[in-house]
Amino acid sequence: MPTLDRTGDVFVLDLGDTENRFHPDWLTAVEAALDEVEGAEGARALVTAATGKFFSNGLDLDWLLAHGDQSDEYVIRVQELFARVLGLPLITVAALQGHTFAAGAMLSLAHDFRVMRADRGFWCLPEADIGIPFTRGMSALIQARLAPQTAHEAMTTGRRYGGADALAAGLVDRAVDEDAVRSTAVELAASLAGKAGATLGTIKARMYAPVLAVLRDRVSPRD
Repeated sequence: MPTLDRTGDVFVLDLGDTENRFHPDWLTAVEAALDEVEGAEGARALVTAATGKFFSNGLDLDWLLAHGDQSDEYVIRVQELFARVLGLPLITVAALQGHTFAAGAMLSLAHDFRVMRADRGFWCLPEADIGIPFTRGMSALIQARLAPQTAHEAMTTGRRYGGADALAAGLVDRAVDEDAVRSTAVELAASLAGKAGATLGTIKARMYAPVLAVLRDRVSPRD
């Protein structure tokens, strides 16, 4: 399950050491961690990381199949997570030490910056291959955070980007050795921790107003 630690001005949210799929209990733990980060005062930043082979494989499809009657509420909750991270009034950095797929990749895009392992692991939006269309909110998030041609290729082909390719395509900001992923993310976050506050929150809210609005549209999110 996700855990939250703090080193100096940097909170580190570790998503876990499994596939880190978005099970409702997992979401509850992440939401509680964000409550703590957002409620803190003074200089602060957030690094979201994980341990093991995966950063996150996204939606918990097994849970969804077993709880089809709750699917709309589940999607609403996931989109609210994306919106919340995108609009946090502090700098956020995703440390991608392993596979980052589907909604896990979208969660990474909700962060201000991304640091990825250079030699192994893939960043991928496989929805076209697995027959699950992007919601309007997910589409808006991806297109707001990526260059048009990159978004088009990633969304329509399901290409798996390794670290070097992800860096070249602008999917991530840095590609480093495995043992430097988290430390590089923490260093970057610490250097910008002083930006936290209402002004940064307002900048993000205005910059991403259309995306935040569609992510938080609670009426038929999958239509």
